[in-house]
Amino acid sequence: MASFTGFPAGKVGLTRIPNPFFTDLLPEIDHLGELKVTLYAFWFLEHLEGAVRYLSYEDFVTDRRLLQCFGTDEASAREALREALERAVQRGTFLCVHYKEGQRESMLYFLNTPRGRAAVEALKRGEWRPEQLNHPEVALEIERPNIFRLYEQNIGPLTPMLAEALRDAERTYPMAWIEEAIRIAVENNVRRWRYIEAILRARMEREGHGADWRDPETNRRKYIEGEYGQYVRH
Repeated sequence: MASFTGFPAGKVGLTRIPNPFFTDLLPEIDHLGELKVTLYAFWFLEHLEGAVRYLSYEDFVTDRRLLQCFGTDEASAREALREALERAVQRGTFLCVHYKEGQRESMLYFLNTPRGRAAVEALKRGEWRPEQLNHPEVALEIERPNIFRLYEQNIGPLTPMLAEALRDAERTYPMAWIEEAIRIAVENNVRRWRYIEAILRARMEREGHGADWRDPETNRRKYIEGEYGQYVRH
């Protein structure tokens, strides 16, 4: 079981979930897959704008991280996902519309809210078509990993002191810099926080002076042989 390192410090995005989900719906859901697609729908729709919001079947199945929640084998994962969606429709959480426009066919899913019910009726009356809406790409992979998960996945387990150092780094450096420094550490097989920290400090000092961050060997020599070498030598 993968461990959860905790919610990150600072400002994080929030997903609104109506209270009836907890009082009326959650006690009735007895299937883990159904619970997953229901929560995913709340999260997904929060990222959309406009009066009409929906998910297509393709939105669910093409999110690789979501699909992994239903199994490691793609065929069985798709089948489990389809069952979960059917359960959510049967329960009445989702309103499902089979949409066909020329050669294109898809299943569209709306939350069973006043806005969702109105959208379904408008679609059936031909008052709007999905092609008329801006439906941006939304996927779990788009969300950047928090610094603790990033460190554990690439470098190693956390200690309380390391966690505090990571919090300080997050307050000091852009997340993109931290990700790049960890990538360099992995490529150079120097999986130590002091090495990563040295890269970050050097970048802070040298940014804008032509430092080459894309050549792992150049960076490896620079940080092992440079002023931070005492921290990162093997």
